Order: sequence, then C-alpha cells, then structure tokens
Amino acid sequence: MSNLIWKFIDLGPIDQSFSQFWPLAVKESRERLLQSTTFNRKTLRKDPLLPSLSKTDKHIGVAIGEWILDLNSISHLFNGPLLKDKQHVFKEEKLNSFMGLTKPHWLEARSTIQSLLDISNSALQNDTNLRERAFVKQSEAKMHVPAEIGDYSDFYSSIHHATNVGIMFRGKENALPSNWKHIPIGYHGRCSSIVVSGTPIYRPYGQTLPVDGADPHFGPCRLMDFELEMACFVGGPPTSVGQRVTAKEAEDKLFGLVLMNDWSARDIQKWEYVPLGPFTAKNLGTSISPWIVTIEALRPYIVDNFPQDKPPFPYLQHDDNFNFDIKLEVDLRPESSPVATTICRSNYRFLYWTVKQQLAQQTVTGCSLRPADLLGSGTISGDTSDSYGSMLELSWKGTKPLRLLNGEERKFLQDGDTVILRGYCLDENGIRIGFGSCEGKLLPAIPFQE
Repeated sequence: MSNLIWKFIDLGPIDQSFSQFWPLAVKESRERLLQSTTFNRKTLRKDPLLPSLSKTDKHIGVAIGEWILDLNSISHLFNGPLLKDKQHVFKEEKLNSFMGLTKPHWLEARSTIQSLLDISNSALQNDTNLRERAFVKQSEAKMHVPAEIGDYSDFYSSIHHATNVGIMFRGKENALPSNWKHIPIGYHGRCSSIVVSGTPIYRPYGQTLPVDGADPHFGPCRLMDFELEMACFVGGPPTSVGQRVTAKEAEDKLFGLVLMNDWSARDIQKWEYVPLGPFTAKNLGTSISPWIVTIEALRPYIVDNFPQDKPPFPYLQHDDNFNFDIKLEVDLRPESSPVATTICRSNYRFLYWTVKQQLAQQTVTGCSLRPADLLGSGTISGDTSDSYGSMLELSWKGTKPLRLLNGEERKFLQDGDTVILRGYCLDENGIRIGFGSCEGKLLPAIPFQE
C-alpha cells in the first residue's frame, strides 16, 4: 500500500523539520505488515509554491518508512468519536496536548492513521493536493525534541550494569547495594539540557580528584563517557500531588519509548556524588532520539520480565509481562575516520526493573505526573563484555582499551568522537520497527574564563 502512495508523491525541494512520535502498523489489502510509523514534530519553512503549509513552524508527524505524514495537514480527518473535538492537538508544535489525552484517544489516533494509509481508503489515495501537503521525505526534515519535557528522572535498573560498577568500586562480594533488589533506584535530573539527536555535546569543566587524598583539581573532564539508555515518555492527564500510581495502574500513564544517551563525566562524578548522587557530571547534556515508539506498537515484542529473586512490595508488583525485545547497538566514529566501530550490542530486555515499576516508585510518595515527563532506564548492559552500555564497563575503568576499526584505541571518549545509538525490534517474519538513531559528537571544552 505505502509503496503505491509513494509513487504518486513528488514533494520537491521543500525544507521541513519534524520531531516524532510513534510506529503504527501499515497494512496492505493482503494484510501483510509493511511498515511501522512513528509520530514526531516537523518544522515547515514557507515555500512560494506551497503557501498553505506555513501556519506554524513545527508540525507533528508520523514516520512511514522514508516518509513523514504531517498530521497538521490531515487533522480534519481525525473524526472519530473521541478525537473529532480534539483535532487541535494535531495542529500544535509539540506533543504535550496529545500525550495528555487518554489511552483510548491514542488508540483511536493510531487506528485512524492505519485506516488512512490503507490502499482501500480514498481520503489520501484520491486527493493529490492533500498528499503533496501531507507527505515529506525524512531526509528533507529537521527533527526536534518531540515534547516540552517538564520533569526528568533517571533510574539504575540494569542488574548487569549495577553489578559491573559495583565490582569496580566496591569489590565482587559487595557489588550490589543492599537496597538494589528491593527498590528501583533513581534520581531526579534536569530537563534543560535534554537535546535531540544530532546536537553536539561539549566536554565539561568541573572539579575532580586525580589522586586520592590530594587536593581536588579544576579543569576539563578527562574521563568522558556515554550511557546506552532508553527513556519512557509519561502520558495521560496530569495527576495531583498526593496521588499514587501503582505498577498495576501504570500502563495508562506510559506513552512510548525513545533512545537516550545520558552523557557522563566519570571523574567529575566520582568526586561530587557523595553523599547526594550525580549532579554536574550528568547535567552537561542528555541526547534523545526524536521518534517516540508507542507502547501499543511495541506489544508484539513483549518478552518475559527479568526474574526478580526478591519479591517486591505490593505497590511494585504487576502480573503481566512488560519487558521488550529491543535490540540496541552503539557505534563510535572517531573524527579522524569516516568508519564507525560497533562497540556494544545490548538489549532492553536486560532491565531488572520494568518501566511500570519505575513509574510506581516515582509516585509512591505522591509525586505528581505531567504529560511528557521522562523516565530514563539507566545504562542497559548485558551479561557479556560486548554488551556493556558504557565506556566505563567496556574498557573496565580504563584497564582494557577498545581497539577501533581504524586502529585507534579508546579507554574513554576523545574530542571529535561521535557516538551513535540505534534500536530496533525484529519479529519472526522479519518485520522491523526502528527507533532511528541517537547521535552526538563530543566537542572540546569551552575555555573557562576566570
């Protein structure tokens, strides 16, 4: 079906930008799954040939293969019982209003888009002018952070990552903190420096302690790292202060997932984290992929939850599986070479704590939620050395340098290095849903003016 639509589209040199949103299944009349689509935002520049495109700069869109469907252009077609009076949410520049609706609204929108993309539906098939307004090539689009993020929390939910870090700093016998298997550990971060894929990151300045027992040093970070994570956008109407959401109730508050690189300054972190945890070592920048893959689109890829050998408290319990087979990869491309080296292959399924349990822990005290709050998973590492989700682990605290394809070695990131995260799901029929990529280049520190 989608191939037939694409044949009719010739958008020409239109400069547009999007920030995305979720994969939907697109079917042709034979009911064979062809593509997955993903919502996002796009920016439209006024074009003299198409003056009707330019009411706002940024539009919400859905990814369909190499194309993006502009929901602003087709907002009038969302005429189902729940969305016919909510069409304005598709005309806004960010996804917050749509995220703030309910799960039935999201499902109706998904169903509407699937219907519109079916070859038997004439609304787009037979309207050349509408198609020309509504479809844009991804290669001609600029992506943005898909929503206005109000709050951001980062968890520590991979048992392999937590164990590795514990062995390095506390020893094998005392690797996991005593609370780790009882509580989804996390901390409240900041959202001001969450940036979209492609945004460069500067090496930070900070205080470090190069020699234990000596005086601290101030200067550029020397142990710069990436962290392979995923993050979940919160959805649904906001909750009130004092209102809890248990793990059994959490699903209606979970909108969808993105890739996330939580850049980390390890030497700054080591000096500053006692006693309150990460601060400036983490706030220098967090990169996310622009496309949000909705929970509904991920259902075919649900797998067993990670075994939890200590039964959690009732508020953290849920009976269903809510873990996902999302294949994750990390490439490192040095500035001196066009060739990237895949340095990590991991999987979302390695998380010990589910995102339902993370949300329940976030709200157990009555902490309120707002649409587009973001929950980071924490570094996702597997049980083999090639599945570790950070340079700290891959080089084992700098003792085992990685060799890149161009012959260079890395213990930690160097200026000019580009880190590229990728994620995708693949079913038994070879059908693939992709998260796109989350890319960032590390730039030299900006000189500090005293």
